[in-house]
Amino acid sequence: MELRKYQSWISEFYKKRNWYQYDPFIRSNFLSEEVGEVCRAIRAIEIGRDRPDEQQSAYQESLENLTEELGDVLDNLLIIADKYNISFDEIMTTHKKKLEQRYNHK
Repeated sequence: MELRKYQSWISEFYKKRNWYQYDPFIRSNFLSEEVGEVCRAIRAIEIGRDRPDEQQSAYQESLENLTEELGDVLDNLLIIADKYNISFDEIMTTHKKKLEQRYNHK
């Protein structure tokens, strides 16, 4: 799926669920929470959780969890960008230009 189409779809989905209403300041806190869940998923894959009250997941199951958590991060980034009417195409183009200028790469 194209990122632009997904950004439009996720914005509509969030609006239907009444999740879009939160301002970017609150949304950024949701983003922080989801980034923490990505970190937890990576830890589970790389070094394990070392919790006697939890069963260790199979590698594929851990990857699926990481994929889901990365999706949650992406969704929050897309919603924040949408709130400011910024497309991911614009973000990627601007960021690429910044990196090329900063590090003198073309």
